[in-house]
Amino acid sequence: MTILFDLDGTLIDSTEAILESFDVALKSFGEVAFDEEAIKAEIGHPLDAMFRTLGVSEERVWEHVAAYKAHYRTIACEKTVLLPRARAAVMLAAKHAKLGIVTTKTAEYSREMLEYMGVMDYFDVLIGREDVDNPKPHPEPVERALKAMGASKAACWMVGDTPMDMLSAEAAGIKHVAVSCGYAGEEILCQHTPNIVPDAYEAVQFIVES
Repeated sequence: MTILFDLDGTLIDSTEAILESFDVALKSFGEVAFDEEAIKAEIGHPLDAMFRTLGVSEERVWEHVAAYKAHYRTIACEKTVLLPRARAAVMLAAKHAKLGIVTTKTAEYSREMLEYMGVMDYFDVLIGREDVDNPKPHPEPVERALKAMGASKAACWMVGDTPMDMLSAEAAGIKHVAVSCGYAGEEILCQHTPNIVPDAYEAVQFIVES
């Protein structure tokens, strides 16, 4: 069996680091900060898409992304924490399956954070934004992870907190379960999967019992 996890809102809480990095990126260009709730609503999308949705002009998107990343990397480990029971979820999952990470975050930074938190060794592969041409909700990230792991789709699950995770899994032809502890509410999640649980630990229990 294989279990793929999303990161933000599924295993980690990096909200503080994300909001601060958006604030720094905007101020570096003399712009007014975005509404925090508007930013949170976009977490899970690639950074360039987030800046576009939040109103940054196309010709300035990538310089904003660069400014964001330059700051984010300096604070990511310090201002990111594992969500409650996430470590236990990973440890339980590792007893039953091969594990992977599929995220729209930069893989390099994500790997550094998970190493800092002491859980990276549980994962066989980590697919980040720079590893694919098409991020979630496209199936490419999931398919790339499965290929790297030599895993069968028939025995694979995706655990995530947003519709993008569910759509990516669905498009790739694997099973999925959503957690309600992240950035999308149950009302939205239930439109994309019948399997909704409070957190990653219960997601792993659900998968194992299934």
